[in-house]
Amino acid sequence: MAFGDGPLIVQSDKTVLLEIDHALAEEARAALAPFAELERAPEHVHTYRITPLALWNARAAGHDAEQVVDVLERYSRFPVPQPLLIDVAEIMSRYGRVTLHKHPAHGLVLESQEPAILAELTRHKKIRPMLGAQIDAETIAVHPSERGRLKQELLKVGWPAEDLAGYVDGEAHPIDLSTAHEQWELRDYQRYAADSFWEGGSGVVVLPCGAGKTMVGAASMAKARATTLILVTNTVAGRQWKDELLRRTTLTEDEIGEYSGEKKEIRPVTIATYQVVTRKTRGEYRALELFDSRDWGLIIYDEVHLLPAPVFRMTSDLQSRRRLGLTATLVREDGREGDVFSLIGPKRYDAPWKDLETAGYIATAECVEVRTTMSESERMVYATAETGERYRLAASASGKLRVVEKLLARHEGQPTLIIGAYLDQLEELSERFDAPIIEGRTSNRKREALFDQFRNGEISVLVVSKVANFSIDLPEAAVAIQVSGTFGSRQEEAQRLGRLLRPKKDGGQAHFYSVVSRDTLDAEYAAHRQRFLAEQGYAYRIVDAEDLGTLDRLN
Repeated sequence: MAFGDGPLIVQSDKTVLLEIDHALAEEARAALAPFAELERAPEHVHTYRITPLALWNARAAGHDAEQVVDVLERYSRFPVPQPLLIDVAEIMSRYGRVTLHKHPAHGLVLESQEPAILAELTRHKKIRPMLGAQIDAETIAVHPSERGRLKQELLKVGWPAEDLAGYVDGEAHPIDLSTAHEQWELRDYQRYAADSFWEGGSGVVVLPCGAGKTMVGAASMAKARATTLILVTNTVAGRQWKDELLRRTTLTEDEIGEYSGEKKEIRPVTIATYQVVTRKTRGEYRALELFDSRDWGLIIYDEVHLLPAPVFRMTSDLQSRRRLGLTATLVREDGREGDVFSLIGPKRYDAPWKDLETAGYIATAECVEVRTTMSESERMVYATAETGERYRLAASASGKLRVVEKLLARHEGQPTLIIGAYLDQLEELSERFDAPIIEGRTSNRKREALFDQFRNGEISVLVVSKVANFSIDLPEAAVAIQVSGTFGSRQEEAQRLGRLLRPKKDGGQAHFYSVVSRDTLDAEYAAHRQRFLAEQGYAYRIVDAEDLGTLDRLN
């Protein structure tokens, strides 16, 4: 392709503009995804940024600077600024020039073939206390307990370490994949994801919801054949993990324990909730005993993008264990992607959502933003409210009820989730449409019963709060109506669409509606929430609430 024809404009400040209407836009977007992050996604031109962390994740996943440069030059409309190309090559080259190794006499050492780098690092006041004696010009001893924290600090100063110190095998335990209960086999991408993780020793696998992250976990367990600790977002998700492992592996009921608010079982495979692990008693994390209770060979972090900060501290002490993070998006709203990279491991595999959709592994999805107008009285209350209260007022506007009513009529009989963040709004929706509600106070037993009724088709509409955002398997859910969210959370938007992405028995399309109050913070946050999905190739169609009847003609 000659310069002048491409969909990209690459700028020296490491921003990349993508023209959405260009014939090669989708191809270029997919090529950019491994090393650039989407920052803004308006209608016609999307803005990406090339960051050091994205480049290092790409490097760890097997991409090199030559491939990145080729993508930029191949799709760029104008010559790519030479300083940017040099920066890309130099930033990517930093990964792996500092390495961690086992040492027969010193236990753990930091190595670099460039003594000047080690000299630079020993002068950093946060790094120096973690280091022991200098063994030679290229080797410094490291206190073994500092393996995780050292990697965090090295990342911060721009020298991400490649951890080659290896892992303990842990306590052996026989685990194999099994087809005894039903005929199935790993999909190619699931096998490749598990292989990529295993070859790297630790790290993160990124797959869309509905693409079988649990299968990647099970395949990794079968490779480890060792005791495994699985950390999950909630008890319901933990029980789904248990059911899947019983169906897909040789594990039996007695071999899988639940460590939650309701049970404290520690078995060869133990499934624990983040909430219990981070609960303090008399100022101490009581669940630290869980990490020390067995010689774990593998630790799996489900929904690793939600990993609570205290678990990062615990994870820094678990660097000798193989660690697998599973997620639909590496986006963290707290900005701690660097801690995931350092303490869980770099990205080992990432499957573009649209590729899996094209292959039929996840459902096709239509995303529509329905804009409503607040009433005059609501608008006045909003205009005079404190800033902190404005989003709740806009998100809970009464006009959204009428939109939900129209959408339920449009999809009558289809399994539909009404999703929101504010309890009073959800209770009103539940009462108005005579639909059961699941929220934070709903007992696990009742949650499981309602989810089962929804799966079985006994109820077709379910109102859910953010407790249903994560790790809930509802294969036949075909419609989601989002009335409010957690401000501008990109990860939440991705997870909510993910509730719909399991392929439908009838091969039908999924429909994701986000109902938004125009001219308010609600609309601003909605635009921010949609960024991750835009990065994956999903385009939101904007429709006025009054024009919902034209939606079928626009399809």
